[in-house]
Amino acid sequence: MTNKISGAPVVDEQDKLIGMVSEKDLFRILYPHFKSYYENPELYLDLEGRESKAQEIQSHRVETFMCQKVVTTTPDVLVMAAGAVMLAKGVHRLIVIEKEKIVGIITRRDIYHPILKQNFHL
Repeated sequence: MTNKISGAPVVDEQDKLIGMVSEKDLFRILYPHFKSYYENPELYLDLEGRESKAQEIQSHRVETFMCQKVVTTTPDVLVMAAGAVMLAKGVHRLIVIEKEKIVGIITRRDIYHPILKQNFHL
């Protein structure tokens, strides 16, 4: 992953934000919930079946597995406030909205990486 993108907003034909899709959403489809695994472990030990499932996902519309509850913010929010919202809401990214348009995304990494880089010389 050259650009290190782990999630992206989903918009409709009018560019209105309708959801968010992330690596986590895709992982939920590819890998079992614990209950499902314990009830039918043979389904998840079949690696060819998992590969087939991955191919099948490519034919699905993103609406089938995206998260519809998207947490947004505005460009003027303080960085530490954005981080607090992410922590409180249990999300890894906020969609930045200005005048009903998506103008950016802020991720947890956007917040902690500069701090760690400065303090720990990464």
